[in-house]
Amino acid sequence: MLFHTWVFLAFFLAFYPIYLLIKGTRLKLPWLLAASYLFYGWWNPVYLLLILWATTVDYLAVLAMARTGWKRLWLTVSIVNNLGLLGFFKYGRFVVDNVNALAERFDLPYALSDPNVCFLSDGLNAVLSSLHLPYHVPDFSYLLPVGISFYVFQSMSYTIDFYRGQVELERSFIRYATFVSLFPQLVAGPIERASHLLPQLYGTPKVTRDDVADGLSLFVVGLFKKVALADYLAMYVDPVYAAPEEYRSPALLLATFAFAWQIYFDFSGYTDMARGIGRLIGFRLMLNFNNPYLATGLGDFWRRWHISLSTWFRDYVYIPLGGNRHSELRTYVNMVLTMLISGLWHGAMWTFVLWGAVHAAGRVLTRWLEQTAIYRDRVPTLAKQVLTFSIVMLAWVFFRAQSTGDAWLILGRIFTSGLGDPAFPLLLAGLVLSIWLYQYVFESKFQKIVSAGPVRLALVVGMLVYMATVVTSGNQEFIYFRF
Repeated sequence: MLFHTWVFLAFFLAFYPIYLLIKGTRLKLPWLLAASYLFYGWWNPVYLLLILWATTVDYLAVLAMARTGWKRLWLTVSIVNNLGLLGFFKYGRFVVDNVNALAERFDLPYALSDPNVCFLSDGLNAVLSSLHLPYHVPDFSYLLPVGISFYVFQSMSYTIDFYRGQVELERSFIRYATFVSLFPQLVAGPIERASHLLPQLYGTPKVTRDDVADGLSLFVVGLFKKVALADYLAMYVDPVYAAPEEYRSPALLLATFAFAWQIYFDFSGYTDMARGIGRLIGFRLMLNFNNPYLATGLGDFWRRWHISLSTWFRDYVYIPLGGNRHSELRTYVNMVLTMLISGLWHGAMWTFVLWGAVHAAGRVLTRWLEQTAIYRDRVPTLAKQVLTFSIVMLAWVFFRAQSTGDAWLILGRIFTSGLGDPAFPLLLAGLVLSIWLYQYVFESKFQKIVSAGPVRLALVVGMLVYMATVVTSGNQEFIYFRF
């Protein structure tokens, strides 16, 4: 169920009036939970078994921590279960394929079998058949549950925070299950923390006139980013990256530049819509993007890009590894490990690992430079931003390429293949330039002007008019649904 489809509109119009009527009663949480499970199960009802399993194990693990005192044991159970779910459904085939490739390369007789769970899918299908239900459970080896990386991290953060004494025990299973599965941010974040979202599930959410206005404007902005910008940019990016050997340097370079903005508009558009829906139902979801392409360094970039994930890795990976509390060498090692794990989190392909490696190398090479007085005080801000964006754009090649071979081919042809007509649409360039200029103004002394109510209203109206008159209908999935 995609935010920018008529199906979601019908779902929300059925959900919202009832929610407003019962949000001050005990029916609020069951209604939110039922709506969230319907929203998630719309893709595939089997997904509900996984989110219910992850939720139940973590809920019981924290209860056991509180009642038995064996905190480390039950924390281990939670982490093993969550990483096991990710490992099996997201990385099982990746591991098997790579082990088999190594075995074939070195002429080893043993090979791992395809990582399916026929015993589980066959068993479920037998039960469904005995009940005369028409649904057929697919082979789990081909099933990557949408959003599993997000809700697993969200649920696991609760058990870790309770172990550290940073959150209170949540006794209500329905409230905890709603925290894990709240539908606006369920499938692509932001990855909320229990300390931020769980308290909002107590009491009666306040939905003011400002909440409705801000929620609708956020949703419109996110919708515009997705259908008017991201999906339009995809029309240029997809053909180039599907057959990079057919294009020369300018087209490949501009396609990479376009993808940098496509993924930003796509992902931040989802977040804006999620935060807008959250405001409409009385919840404040965390900011997940803060003009990342105006960053003056890679560290600054990760404080602005996918903030909920970068802070998750900071708090649960980088700092536990030692952070910057030890030697300079150890700090760099921790940075590299964190970025490599972050790359692997995004997908079970070596291209994502290389994407993380490029960011790790860039962070290591530029960290010292950013700390020098000359770079900090004398290099113009625009030059820092161009350098940072160039590194980020270089890394996006690995993120978008369909294979490592394609990635190296694209990089090689960008620098060696010579000139050619890139056929880059002027409208596309104008849209990207206008958004970039808006971000510059937003971070300048003129911020109050662009933040003023009449200006925001005019921008929203302009977006609606543009989408109504220019944009063709579509239902492309969000890029981060794959992760």
